[in-house]
Formats: sequence, C-alpha cells, structure tokens
Amino acid sequence: MSLGHRFLGELHKGRCCGQECPRSIPGLTSARRLSCHVPTDLKSLPPLILASTSPRREELLRKLGFEFRIAPSSAPEIHPEGLTAAEVSRINAYRKARAVAKKHPDALVLGADTLVTLDGALFGKPASLEEAFAMLERLQGRTHEVVTGICLLHLREHRQRVSCETTTVTFRKLDEAGIQRYLLKVNPLDKAGAYGIQEERELIIERIAGSYSNVVGLPMERLAAELRVWERVSV
Repeated sequence: MSLGHRFLGELHKGRCCGQECPRSIPGLTSARRLSCHVPTDLKSLPPLILASTSPRREELLRKLGFEFRIAPSSAPEIHPEGLTAAEVSRINAYRKARAVAKKHPDALVLGADTLVTLDGALFGKPASLEEAFAMLERLQGRTHEVVTGICLLHLREHRQRVSCETTTVTFRKLDEAGIQRYLLKVNPLDKAGAYGIQEERELIIERIAGSYSNVVGLPMERLAAELRVWERVSV
C-alpha cells in the first residue's frame, strides 16, 4: 500500500491514535470577503496552533479574531498518484498538523493544504518562474478548482477532524505578455497554482464561485463550522 493510500485509509476511518472521531459536516461557502468576527460560541476554545508559515493563513485568522500561535510543520507536502485533489489536500493537512501535534500534544493544532486542479492535474507551488509561467498558461481562459484540506488535531485527547473545501475559479484569457505582466507584480513561488486571488486579481481572474477565503488559503466558513462541532462534542 502506498504512503498516500495508507494515510487516506486513516482519514476515511475517521481515526486518530486509534479512536473514532465524529463525521464532518457540510461547510458553507461565500464569494464575498469575510467581514465577521469569531462567533462568541467559539471564544471558549483553547488557543490554536497554526501549523503553517503562510502569511495569508495567519492574516485570515487574525482578521477574524482567533487566538493562535504559529509552529511551522516539518512535514513535506506529498502528491501521491491516483488520488483526487480533495484526498491529497486532506492527507497533507493531516500530515502537517500531526508533525506539529507530536511536539505539542496538549494543543489544538490546525493544518491546511491548498491545491489547484484542472483536468485531473494537480498544481501545488511552482518550483521556478518557468514552472509558474507554465501553470498560468494552462489555467488561462479555463475554469479550475481550488481545494483546501484542513485538519484539527489534538493528540492528547485522541481527536481529529479532517475536511476540505472546493471553490471554482475562472481565469481571463491571457496571452504571453499578460502572464509576464502578472508575474512581474506577484511572487508566484509560494502560491498553489502560481497565483493569489488577493493580489492583482483583476489581471487574471474573471469570476469565482464559492468561498473566497478558501482561495486565499484557508476556508474560514468551514473552519468555524468544524470548530463549533469540535466544541459541542467536547462539552
């Protein structure tokens, strides 16, 4: 059994440290920017540890008033063949969260992984500007999906919740000059699919359907829903 399928088996069983976890609930989506704050019913949750160095995820959490600290994850992102973007993003989110949770077993750890998918191909972060150009060239004029997996993990309590959110994004038609113009304005190397919807989006984005924050890197609507379930089950 491959590494990816082994992790996927653990997630499908909903198990962490040998104990069964509650099922996920459907997330809510919105194409609007989030302007709300953390609901009062989540204020009693323990502070989060964000297993990510993404400045965009950090900004989203801070804007919504979450209390958290950052602990970079040592888990490398993997892209096993034969799995969907939803499956791969959930696996990577779990791996990232678990790597940090091993060092902080008493904390509630949040891991996340974002992928872009088109025609069955998965786009992570480009390794070079050349690869970034090639990604944008494939995405231009097409509609693709942005998938973010999230994992909430507490090792000491033997609990986890793993889910994902999908948003549909349509690119404008871009010629070579248009792609180069975008790459001159944005650093694509730390972004799945070589683009960020929050930066110079008018140059490349025609429309988006679904969660805006999901495309930024963390689906806040789904995260809030998962945290509500987490808190309700723990009472």
